[in-house]
Amino acid sequence: MIIKEFYRTRSDGVELYRSYSDKGVYIHKVGTDELYTEAVDVAGAPYEYEETDMPVDTSVDTDEATAHDYQNALEELGVTFDEENNIE
Repeated sequence: MIIKEFYRTRSDGVELYRSYSDKGVYIHKVGTDELYTEAVDVAGAPYEYEETDMPVDTSVDTDEATAHDYQNALEELGVTFDEENNIE
C-alpha cells in the first residue's frame, strides 16, 4: 500500500508530504517513467503513485548523500523550492 504522511513544513510555510510503499518496493509516479523509493511533494500536488514489484535494495551500506539529503540541507539554509522542486 502507498503510505502518504506529513513530512515537514518548509521555511516558507509550505507543507511537504512523503509517499512510499509499506512493502519495501519502488513507487511509480503515474503517467511518467519515474520511480522512487520515496517521494516528497508539496501539499495539494496532483501526483499519484502506485507500487511496483521491484524491491528497494536495502543491502547497500553507503554514506553518500542523496538528492533528497541535499534538498533538505538547502531548505535548512532558507532556500525554497517550487512544486517541481526547482529553486525559487
